[in-house]
Amino acid sequence: MIIKVIKRDNRETDFEKEKIISAIEKAMRYGSGNYERGVAVRIAVEIEQICEVTKVLNISQIEDMVYHKLIENNHVDTAKSYEGYRAVQEHKREQNTTDGSIIELINFENEDLMRENSNKDAVLSSTQRDLIAGEVSKDLYTRKMLPTHLAQAHDEGLIHIHDRDYLLQNMHNCTIVNLEDMLKNGTVINAKQISSPKSFQVACTVTTQIIAQVSSSQYGGASINGIDRILAPYVRKSYDKYLKVHEKRFKDLKLDDYKVEDMSTKYAWEDVKKEIKDGVQTMQYQINTLNSTNGQSPFVTFLLYFDPKDEYALEASIIQEEILKQRLEGIENEAGVKMPTSFPKLIYVLDEHNIEKDSQYYYLTKLSAEASAKTLMPDYVSAKKMREHYEGNVFVPMGCRSYLSPWKDKDGNYKFDGRFNFGVVSVNLPDVALSAKGNIELFWNILNERVALVKEMGLLRYNQLKDTPSDVAPILWQHGAIARLEKGQKIGKLFENGYSTYSLGYIGIYETVKVLIGETHTTDEGAKLALDIVTFLRKKVDGWKKETGIGFALYGTPSENMAGRLSDATKKRFGSIKDITDKGYFINSYHVDIREEIDAFSKLTFESPYQVLSSGGTISYVEIPNLQNNLEAVLEVMKHIYNTNIYAEMNTKADLCHICKFDGEIIINDNLEWECPQCHNKNQDEMTVVRRTCGYLGSNYWSEGRTKDIKDRVLHL
Repeated sequence: MIIKVIKRDNRETDFEKEKIISAIEKAMRYGSGNYERGVAVRIAVEIEQICEVTKVLNISQIEDMVYHKLIENNHVDTAKSYEGYRAVQEHKREQNTTDGSIIELINFENEDLMRENSNKDAVLSSTQRDLIAGEVSKDLYTRKMLPTHLAQAHDEGLIHIHDRDYLLQNMHNCTIVNLEDMLKNGTVINAKQISSPKSFQVACTVTTQIIAQVSSSQYGGASINGIDRILAPYVRKSYDKYLKVHEKRFKDLKLDDYKVEDMSTKYAWEDVKKEIKDGVQTMQYQINTLNSTNGQSPFVTFLLYFDPKDEYALEASIIQEEILKQRLEGIENEAGVKMPTSFPKLIYVLDEHNIEKDSQYYYLTKLSAEASAKTLMPDYVSAKKMREHYEGNVFVPMGCRSYLSPWKDKDGNYKFDGRFNFGVVSVNLPDVALSAKGNIELFWNILNERVALVKEMGLLRYNQLKDTPSDVAPILWQHGAIARLEKGQKIGKLFENGYSTYSLGYIGIYETVKVLIGETHTTDEGAKLALDIVTFLRKKVDGWKKETGIGFALYGTPSENMAGRLSDATKKRFGSIKDITDKGYFINSYHVDIREEIDAFSKLTFESPYQVLSSGGTISYVEIPNLQNNLEAVLEVMKHIYNTNIYAEMNTKADLCHICKFDGEIIINDNLEWECPQCHNKNQDEMTVVRRTCGYLGSNYWSEGRTKDIKDRVLHL
């Protein structure tokens, strides 16, 4: 007998029990995690038998039967997951689904969206336009392009698909900009040819123009792999120009040759140092005062690193010194008070030539320590530890922490500049642990199913991007930031053979271990389990990379909005659980619980093995008090980072009350309001608060979950 089913558009189609089986098994695998072989088939057969009697049913009636049959078979969690799948499918059939959220944004009522990114001022019309576009793009992508089970997994908080507001377009995440090639060989900006600069000042201006263009053509951070090293040759060009001018001037005065040489050299250096100061100031002001099309200042990172044996080491050291001095000086805010800037993010590389007190460039390390104590920047990379784990290479992370895997060109040379990451999906580890109900074997099975969603998403993005023509972003694909492809040429080859990366992120190692064994991951047993989990994830991405040729990488997720979103979603599924879902946030990646009393040195040492495993993106941090009068303590932490960590940072407080001019830590009161401890001002427009957010500095305030996280942080010194 042929059973007919009435579809939602009233057309009739044949009954197919295989579709019921598939839907139930997806709900088991990707939802409840409770996969019981044979249940789906049994339910499908029972429903088929009912339909044989009724003969004609509609889709909704069959879906209701599936739900109730799952309940009858004691699969309550699977039934809920199946119901969620139906809800997502229903959403995909709706129209105008973003009207409400957009109107709330325009009326300044959508707190979640307004606080989603602490570097976006959602009151500004220009930023609102980006956020509105993001809401529409996110909705359209979710309804029309994203498979339903992936959309459901995201909505229920099993995974987090990062940057959904950009995935509709053929854009990638973050990049190491090949600035050296663009300055040396020229580039094109807005169809205008830009030749190689003839001076340091012009090189700085072109650099900021490139950064602005690149940031508007991608959605993640742009990194410069040694700003001091790359700009150093242009200092030499300026010096040579000044030297010729002064030589002519003094020769015209009929001075002796040796006086001409001495005087010309002296005045040329004075002129070039003034130009270095002006050029660095140009970059700092332009980066912090312009907005990209993303509605914010460019997320740009400068690596401070040069080879002391390089021909231009002297010039590079002067540039590095000036960058640090100007970071210390800051930029005046609207109240006329000089405050630390959020961008560019600075990373100082600790190496043999600057780490010891008797090393040649230790004076730069001391200056860097002073800057960190006052401004929260720079962060620190250990050249020693990087070389150990990245095949002898030292290079900048993309954005705040995303690291490339070593890759060699056809001549066997390592290449990092001009490479990129094209997306991240993070797995909610605490949800996996709670779904397993304390059963370790079941935990591994569920985790295996959840991470398979990340692989699927990576392949989905690859297939979406690979046929993109280079014309979509000429600055990236045609004019040197990433490549120099021809017009119309497809960019697909740059996503293959590990040239670019796609990241499996993770959150909540602390909560996961606590759920599974009742201990934190700083205990011996907890640490073993935590390392086993991260090792499992690392083996997964290594296997996917070998299987597909796509550069899958393991990423210790920085979670700004996600920390609260996933915690809330998990609380909705499992209720309020002490120290797990009751905090309002999950702990980032492998980090020690932010509330745990642990000293800075022990924390950095403990977290170092996780950095090695999470080679696609990692950073550790310590919270420190105001140490501007105790730089020796800062230098001791830096020395420990050099010996133990690939990449780490120190967090302090750099706040200002505009009303009473209090300069210190603006506190978070019990109502989660920012409050001046001196005059009790609570008006956020009358204070400047700078805190670490996902490796960057943020100053436009934070989501509720992230604010709770910041409030709970304890000092490590």
